Amino acid sequence: MPTIRVPVLLLRVFLATLFAFLIVMQVMSLPGDVTHDVQQAPEAAHLLWPILVVAELGVLCVQVVIVCTWRLLTMVQKDRIFSEASLRWVDGIVWAFVIAWSLLAGLAVYLTAFIYFTPELRDPGIPIVLFGMVLIGAVLVLLMVVLRALLRQATALRTDMEGVI
Repeated sequence: MPTIRVPVLLLRVFLATLFAFLIVMQVMSLPGDVTHDVQQAPEAAHLLWPILVVAELGVLCVQVVIVCTWRLLTMVQKDRIFSEASLRWVDGIVWAFVIAWSLLAGLAVYLTAFIYFTPELRDPGIPIVLFGMVLIGAVLVLLMVVLRALLRQATALRTDMEGVI
């Protein structure tokens, strides 16, 4: 598999860089930004702290996806991607997407309700953007479920072919 070696190596470099970036975001940037914003506008703390929690957990979900993808890349290099073991890593990705989507949907409902019950903030822009993000998230979750089903079918076909040969 010499043709796959360079893309896998490049993907690993970008995944490692993204993982390091996300750690910096989790530890320094997100908490620092929210703390600063709460100091500037203490009356908005009840909105900012839930956003921080959801953002931190969302970043954690992305980190899980990175780790699972890394393991799947190892399986690709060893020509073991069409195995039952790979399905566990894909399940990890699917569950990370489901959890991230659930967090986003919950935050969207919370923020939309707050905006709806605050007359001076009643602007349809934020709820519409949040609704769009929730729709995109749902599409990504369902796409991952379909791709997992395709991997399961390919794994079964490969197992059948190996049994014949």
